[in-house]
Amino acid sequence: MAVEKTNASSSLVEVVDRILDKGVVVDAWARVSLVGIELLAVEARVVLAGVDTYLKYAEAVGLTATATTTA
Repeated sequence: MAVEKTNASSSLVEVVDRILDKGVVVDAWARVSLVGIELLAVEARVVLAGVDTYLKYAEAVGLTATATTTA
């Protein structure tokens, strides 16, 4: 994947458009423990993308099911 350089003065609209077009994945894991006893564990996977981008990549990995509607 090639890295593109952009102007330093990007507007918020351009940033949101790029995120929705390309998508962003945040995968985080945190653990809080005290004296070796785990008190809290949090796992989070956040995907932010436009519907078209999500459907394109989800179809490529087989995550979508075809839905049929009747009129």
